Amino acid sequence: MPLRQAGPASWSWALWGCVLGAAWQVTQPQLWPLGAYQALLCAGFVAAACGAVGRRFARRRPKTWPARLLVLLCAAGMTAAVTGWRAHAYLGQALPGELEGQDLVVQGTVASMLQNTAQGQRWRFEVEQAWRVDAEQPERLFPSMIELAWYMPWGSQGAPDAEGPAWARGEPLEPGQRWRMTVRLKRPHGARNPHGFDFELQQWEQGVQAAGYVRESPPPQRLQGDAGYRMQRWRQWLRDRIRAQAAVLQRWWPGLGASERESAIGVVAALAVGDQQAVDRQDWTLFRQTGVSHLMSISGLHITMFAWLAAWATGRLWRLSARACQWLPAPRAALLAGAVLAGGYALFSGWGVPAQRTVCMLAVVGALQWWGLRWPWPQVWMLALAVVLVADPWALWQAGFWLSFVAVGVLLATDRRSQPGGEAATAAGRAWGKAAGLWREQWLISLALAPLSLLLFGQVSVIGLVSNLAAIPWITLLVTPLALASALLPQAAALAAVALEPLMALLRWLAGAPVAVLALPQPAWWAAAVAIGAGLLLVAPLPWRMRVVAAMCCVPALWWPLPRPAWGEFEVLAVDIGQGNAVLLRTRSHSLLYDAGPQYSQHSDAGERVLLPLLQALGLRPDAMMLSHRDTDHTGGALSLHRSLTSAGPAVTVWGSNSVIRDPALADLAPVRRCTAGERWQWDGVAFDILHPFMPQSGASGTEPVQDARPWARASSNAGSCVLRLRSASGRVALLAGDIEAAQERQLVAQGLAGPVDWLLVPHHGSKTSSSPPWIDALAPRWAMVQVGYRNRFGHPVPAVVQRYERAGSTVVQQDRCGAALWRSAQPGALHCERLIRAHYWDVHAAPLDPQKD
Repeated sequence: MPLRQAGPASWSWALWGCVLGAAWQVTQPQLWPLGAYQALLCAGFVAAACGAVGRRFARRRPKTWPARLLVLLCAAGMTAAVTGWRAHAYLGQALPGELEGQDLVVQGTVASMLQNTAQGQRWRFEVEQAWRVDAEQPERLFPSMIELAWYMPWGSQGAPDAEGPAWARGEPLEPGQRWRMTVRLKRPHGARNPHGFDFELQQWEQGVQAAGYVRESPPPQRLQGDAGYRMQRWRQWLRDRIRAQAAVLQRWWPGLGASERESAIGVVAALAVGDQQAVDRQDWTLFRQTGVSHLMSISGLHITMFAWLAAWATGRLWRLSARACQWLPAPRAALLAGAVLAGGYALFSGWGVPAQRTVCMLAVVGALQWWGLRWPWPQVWMLALAVVLVADPWALWQAGFWLSFVAVGVLLATDRRSQPGGEAATAAGRAWGKAAGLWREQWLISLALAPLSLLLFGQVSVIGLVSNLAAIPWITLLVTPLALASALLPQAAALAAVALEPLMALLRWLAGAPVAVLALPQPAWWAAAVAIGAGLLLVAPLPWRMRVVAAMCCVPALWWPLPRPAWGEFEVLAVDIGQGNAVLLRTRSHSLLYDAGPQYSQHSDAGERVLLPLLQALGLRPDAMMLSHRDTDHTGGALSLHRSLTSAGPAVTVWGSNSVIRDPALADLAPVRRCTAGERWQWDGVAFDILHPFMPQSGASGTEPVQDARPWARASSNAGSCVLRLRSASGRVALLAGDIEAAQERQLVAQGLAGPVDWLLVPHHGSKTSSSPPWIDALAPRWAMVQVGYRNRFGHPVPAVVQRYERAGSTVVQQDRCGAALWRSAQPGALHCERLIRAHYWDVHAAPLDPQKD
């Protein structure tokens, strides 16, 4: 039947089928063969056609539920088949493994704004052709979109956007320029930890299939003729124009510090062009704590508000012309203008995935209004959901998708104008009524999203209601219009920064509240699902008795019992932090963090990005932290993690080698207790023994940090690594060896260290200077854990070292292929890899061998 005559019930089952089919396919751990998806698509078409023909020529009306079930199954099968087909097509253009780390010549176009980093610049590059340096024919299968970077020479100082790459000859890189470059690439790879962010899925959604850096020899060559990307060029022009207003802001507000000035200008740039990288990481932390992070870049709220303003202004102007209204009614003209201008605004913001979802939702609602269809809100919400998932089924794994759609559903379900008598009540126009309505909507959204935030992030912003009531109108109606006005008047960016400062001061004050953020361990999925449903029932127009029952259903998620090792047993979690060490040791009621991972850049480290969110999700606060030695791949995250832990509770005991105590960069960790062989303690029936170093070096006194600038003190830090052994009540042994080398291994073996060892942290990441044959023979480890970064520049682990362990009967587990690895002393024959437990077909780095064996 024609769409205008179709009721929402005729389509709801098909919409449910689209949603369920997309959800089923994106949760597959591995892709089916392409032929299976093609056969499923054909079967869905045939079944749908047969059902339609049979319904048309049937002498009597068929039963309702079989027909609806057929519609649901056909829609689910066809959606899943199309999604699988798209995944196969995408993987067909992935970077072949043999091309990783090879010198390749790529020719193409700069496809995005340039992002400045502490070491250089980064940008997207659309590839036209690619070939090996020593080959004449281009590669047949190669990614169409890659991410490139150039790095300043080691030790260079200054802003990268001021210097620029030497091969650019002083000409700034801009979107649309065509270049031929020699590059080295690798496939996207990110950390995989429990409850952690999936970087590889993000790159998959954005179409980026390889990342690498530009080789300066031979120098890149600029090609003639630019190739489009004018929108990206305008965005970069506006962003640079906004950044230049920092000097104006300094003249207007001399008392504003440099960091506050750069912070405000960065937020203004994010609001104007969607450049989220311009916002400082500390500001993102503040925004998350206060629950306003969704406002501090071009978001769905901004696009929706822009569409509403465009439609309102177009409708008012259109009604001034009788001829225009005869040609096209004013409501339709306003609707069309709002949709088109919202799409243009989303394009200008970078056409990110959240912007695409918002445009899809607006297009669906606009199409229903255009055709004069008045569907109940559940069908409208389901139609928008189905359209978004058919276009981007992998959005189901994104937190922003769930937050957006649940919030929209709450607003639709609780809109008083859809209830009898609600229109008159809300159309009174009084300021108090509008303020009360805003408060009510924000309260309902905050209450409904609290369980979902707990499931997705492990924390809930308690002050989010208050902060959003101030931030939503302030950002949407004042700061964002000023940021966009900088395209016409540059000084408007400085005005926007000035207007932002009072709000930032309010957010900092709110974040300092004693219970600003409620961090809880993440519950099981079923408890979280029950809590999410209960949150929706709490805001629904139901009797108070049912709401009390719904509130009681939230209790399991709020007080979820933590799984703990039995008395006398322990568990070891090797955290995926890239090239470095970070191992979480846990007994019945205690936990210890061995090393704190690397420092990724000047403003980012493993403590802030990986370890702190993981500890919050697990509901743990370490009793102690042991830093094996001072190298930054072991202590890079120590300061930020220690600062966060001590600010929220009592001081954390810090153990460290002599090099840690002497390092001035780690002085804020003081007092640091020196590791010394022979120290021993017990936690919950588990014995902890420090085996190395044997005796402290002279020149240090107890726990006070001593500055030592002698070069040999840094060069010998590996040799002084803290070595820790754990022994369970049942005799199971785990050994963490830091970065000791062959000489220290021989010394430990000579002192009587012997196996068997059930779990071993391989010394020095599997380098050729460690894991000597006598060491391996003496320990005979069952599991040899190697914490390394993907395709690290050191070549760890060395193949010869891996072969030694394998010849000794050990199972070698590499972090870059396994992700976070969990081992329990109560189950010594099993080791659980995060990449295997939560396998996805877009993950091409999973361990080739299943490490779960006896």
